[in-house]
Amino acid sequence: MGKIKRHIYDELIPMFRRRLSGVDALPQLSLLGLFAGIVTGLVILLFRLAIEWPLATFLPGRHDEAFESLDLLTRGLLPLGGALALGLLMHRLAMSDRKVGVTYVMERLNYHQGYISLRSAVIQFVLGVGTVVTGQSSGREGPAVHLGAAFSSLLGQWMKLPNNSIRTLVACGCAAAISASFNTPIAGVIFAMEVVMMEYTIAGFTPVILASVSSAVVTQAVYGSAPAFSVPALTMNSLLEIPWILAIALVIGISSAAFVRLLVLSTRFNQRPILLRMLVAGLLMVPAALLLPEIMGIGYDTVSEAIHGELPILLLLAIALTKLVITAVTIGLGMPSGLIGPTIFIGATIGGAMGLIGAAAAPNYVSSAGFYAMLGMGAMMGSVLQAPLAALMALLELTRNPNIILPGMLAITVSSLVASEIFGQRSIFLSVLKSQGLSYQNSPIIQALRRVSVGAIMERSIHRTPRHLTAEKARELLKSEPRWLIVDGQKGPTALLPAVDLARFLEDHAKKLTPDPEKPDETPQVDLMEIPANRRDLAPIAYQATLEEAMAQFENSRAEALYVQRHAAPMIQRIIGVVLKSEIESYYQYRKE
Repeated sequence: MGKIKRHIYDELIPMFRRRLSGVDALPQLSLLGLFAGIVTGLVILLFRLAIEWPLATFLPGRHDEAFESLDLLTRGLLPLGGALALGLLMHRLAMSDRKVGVTYVMERLNYHQGYISLRSAVIQFVLGVGTVVTGQSSGREGPAVHLGAAFSSLLGQWMKLPNNSIRTLVACGCAAAISASFNTPIAGVIFAMEVVMMEYTIAGFTPVILASVSSAVVTQAVYGSAPAFSVPALTMNSLLEIPWILAIALVIGISSAAFVRLLVLSTRFNQRPILLRMLVAGLLMVPAALLLPEIMGIGYDTVSEAIHGELPILLLLAIALTKLVITAVTIGLGMPSGLIGPTIFIGATIGGAMGLIGAAAAPNYVSSAGFYAMLGMGAMMGSVLQAPLAALMALLELTRNPNIILPGMLAITVSSLVASEIFGQRSIFLSVLKSQGLSYQNSPIIQALRRVSVGAIMERSIHRTPRHLTAEKARELLKSEPRWLIVDGQKGPTALLPAVDLARFLEDHAKKLTPDPEKPDETPQVDLMEIPANRRDLAPIAYQATLEEAMAQFENSRAEALYVQRHAAPMIQRIIGVVLKSEIESYYQYRKE
C-alpha cells in the first residue's frame, strides 16, 4: 500500500501537473471541471440556504421575499441596521479584503493568475448573505460567482496545479455558480467565457461545460428542474411590433448607460470612511423601503409579477427608477451587493411598463406586458454586462420560451449597441475596474501566453554545478549529456552555461588540465565563470507560472534565462528546468504554423 501511495505521489501527480502545463490537456481539465462544478454546486446550495432559511423563518407568511408584508417600522430599520452592521464589519477589514463579486474575480485573474484566498471566500459569504437578509437592494448571483471562483481556485492551489489550469478552474467556478443560481447551464458557460474570461477556446469550453452541468445537477437534486420564473407561453403577435421592440431597446440602452454611469460616479467617494459610506447607503434605503418595499432583497417575486402582468404601470415605473438609482448608488458607495439580479429586476419592470404603454396605444397589435417584461430582462442584462450572447442564453433558459429568441436577439443587440456606441459604455465590471485604476488585458497575445505554463516548454536537460570544479569532475558531469549547466554562486544560481561550451574547453585545454604527477597537491581547477562560453544571466520563476508571467519576469529582471523551481519541502526549492525567451517565441511560432 505504501509503494502505491509513493508511486501516485512521485510519478502520477507530477505527470498530471505536467500535462496541465500545456494547452492540450483536455482530459485532465475536463476531470477538474467536473469536480469543480460539484464543489461549486454544494457551496451555492449552502449559500442559498443561508439566505433563504432566515428569511423564510422571520418574514411574514414564511416566504423568503415577503419584505412587503413587514410593518413600516421594521421595513425602515432593517436595511439601515443591516447597513450599519455591514459597515462595522467592513471597517474592521483591510481595504483589500473588502473587494468582492465578479469585479474582484476579474482583478484576481488579470493581476494574480486567478489565485483567490479562503479568507476572501468566507468574507464574501458573510457579506453576500448579510446584504440580502437585511433587505438591501441586491442580488445573490455576483457573490455566488465569487464563491464558485474562489473554491475552484482553492482546489487548484491545493493540488499545486500550474497557473494556466487555475485560470481555467476559475472559469469553471464562475460558470457553475451562474448555473446553480439561475438553473441556466448554457448561460453559465457563456457568462464565464464572454464576461469573465473574455475568450473562447475549445480546451476552455469543455471543462467549463462539464462544471456548469455538474453544478446544475447538484442544485436540481434539491430545488428541482423548474426554471427560475414560471412564464406563460407568450409570443409576438405580429411583425408590426418590431418598431415598439426597438423603442424598448432604446429606452433600456439609455437606462443601462445611466445605471453604469451613476454607479461609477458614486465610486468617487471611496476615499471616505467605509462606515460613513455604508451609513449613507442605509439611509438612502429607508425611504425607498418604506414607499416601495418591492425593491428590497433579490425581488424575483416582483419580476414574476411583472411577467404575469399583475402590476400597474405607475408602480412598475416607480420601482424600476428607484431600483436603478438605489442599487447604483449603494453599490458605488461600497455596499457588497450583487449586480446581475438587480439588472434583471430593472429590465423586467421597464419592459413591463413599456408593454402596458404599448397595449394602451395599440391593443390589437402589441403583445402582453409579460412578453415585454421578458424582453426587458434580457436587454438590460445584455446591455449592462455588454454580453449579448450570455443575456440571450439566460433569457431563453430562464423563461424556457422559444418564442422569445427572435425578438430577444433584436432587443438585446440594439440595447447593447445604444449603450456602447452612443454613450460609450463598457461592461459594468470593466467600468468598475477602470474606476479603481485597474484594467483587464485581453489581447490575443496575452490570452495565448496565459494558456500555457512554463512547465510545458522548459528544458529539463540541466545539471546544477558549483562555479569551481576539477577537470575530472567536469568530465564526469558531462557524461549525463546535459544541455545546460546552472552555475551556483554564493547566493544561488548566477549563470546558465551551455554544456557544449564546457566540453569544448576541456577538449581544447586537455593538456593544461592534466594533473602534474610531480605536483599531486596542485589539481587544475575549471572556473565556469571565466572560461570562454555563451553564459546567460539567470532569474527564478515558479513552476506554476504561465508564459505571461515568464515574459514579465524577463522584462523586470533583465535576465537572459529563467530557472524553473518547484517547492519540494518547507524552505526548499528544487530547480527542475530552464526557460529562454527565444523558446517562448519559437513555441508560439510553431503553434501558429
